[in-house]
Amino acid sequence: MNNHILHLCGKTAVVLGGTSGIGRAIAIGLAKADADVVAASRRVYEVEQTAKEITSLGRRTLTMSADVLDRKSLETLHAEVLQAFGRIDILVNCAGITQRKPTLECSEGEWNRIMETNLTGTLRACQIFGKAMVEQRYGRIINIASLGTFLAFHQVAAYCASKAGVGSLTKSLAVELAPYGVCVNAIAPGVFPTALNEELLDKTERGRELHVRIPMKRFGKTDELVGAAIFLASDAASYVNGQILAVDGGYLASGVNQ
Repeated sequence: MNNHILHLCGKTAVVLGGTSGIGRAIAIGLAKADADVVAASRRVYEVEQTAKEITSLGRRTLTMSADVLDRKSLETLHAEVLQAFGRIDILVNCAGITQRKPTLECSEGEWNRIMETNLTGTLRACQIFGKAMVEQRYGRIINIASLGTFLAFHQVAAYCASKAGVGSLTKSLAVELAPYGVCVNAIAPGVFPTALNEELLDKTERGRELHVRIPMKRFGKTDELVGAAIFLASDAASYVNGQILAVDGGYLASGVNQ
């Protein structure tokens, strides 16, 4: 296999939720692999900071905020990126929220808020960006799943259900879009401390239990997700479709560790 097929030179990527945590690491990683990258989120300051870093790597970008809850903002982002770059080759869906609460006490509003962001937000982006990929007969969509796609975690039922839905949506889209040269896959990160989950992990019994269950005996660093994203975004993965790639230090493989 030639190494050049793992490079993304000439490709344009959009990373939603791409200005913090896992999304930011992937956006910067794709830029380092020579893609032009537009990292969008709701927070304008973070969008500007991430755009500066992408530019500093010698790659092109746009400074645009977008909200996966707002279809119009995604349509505007899509149109602006198409106008600036001529095509969009890669979409990464990283926007997500979570909340810890006993399931019997979770209100419908709280449930719906998480579903609307994590699952329906991913659907919106796939619909809007996927249509242009179908027309150009080429595309790579990478959704961010979770260990919660496969397993239950205590008192985060809405989050786990939403991520199980992302896994199922990924497979459905892979089947539907494959005839048009569009591959749809997901990455399921293991335990990666970010602003989204640090309160659940830092010096808590939950954090200690997770640590024990990871064969590598440590949490992941967000940069360790970049290789999987570059692979799935590249021509090296031209026959990889409908897969959920776990990057988890062996967590899902583990029955007992001691």
